[in-house]
Amino acid sequence: MTVTAAAAGTWQLGDLSVNRLGFGAMRLTGGAVFGRGAPGDRDRSISVLRRAIELGVNHIDTAAFYFSPLRSANELINRALAPYPDDLVIAIKVGPGRDPSGARLPWAAPGQLRGQVEENLRQLGEGRETGAADSEPDEVLAIALAHGATPAQVRLAWTLQQGPHVLAIPGTSNPEHLTENVAVGALRLSPGEMDRLRSLRHQGA
Repeated sequence: MTVTAAAAGTWQLGDLSVNRLGFGAMRLTGGAVFGRGAPGDRDRSISVLRRAIELGVNHIDTAAFYFSPLRSANELINRALAPYPDDLVIAIKVGPGRDPSGARLPWAAPGQLRGQVEENLRQLGEGRETGAADSEPDEVLAIALAHGATPAQVRLAWTLQQGPHVLAIPGTSNPEHLTENVAVGALRLSPGEMDRLRSLRHQGA
């Protein structure tokens, strides 16, 4: 019989319940934090991540500063697991930093922490391209709801409807997001909706 992560019991993280036995992503890249270790085998790391999920792990710890030459823990997680299971919790750490060579950088100032969070989300494929509702104005959310679309799709549709001379080049590393982006070609916003979004633009939203 295969023992799964559930055997260790669960713990409540806010309103999220996770198995107490999780997975730390630091060693995926082949080196220690702030180390200069050789890159880990990419395919093997991806297989390990997928196997962890199969074994019931639903809590992964990672950070943008978990990387070694040619390898990023966040990129590996994104490649192996996206689109993510609904019950998967990915915890990210911020504060420390590294330059591209792996050398330690000064700890982030308070004003830099939000940027570090957004960089982690971008690497994990959970940034603005996902259409997450956080910092989104109510008008954008309301229009998205009316069309059964994401806020990101609404913003992209608004861009396309500026005129036939406007080209849009949204980028993504996630197949689902690619499908969402392409589907925007069939999304038509009304003149009133365009005006509401234009007013937000003038307000700096």
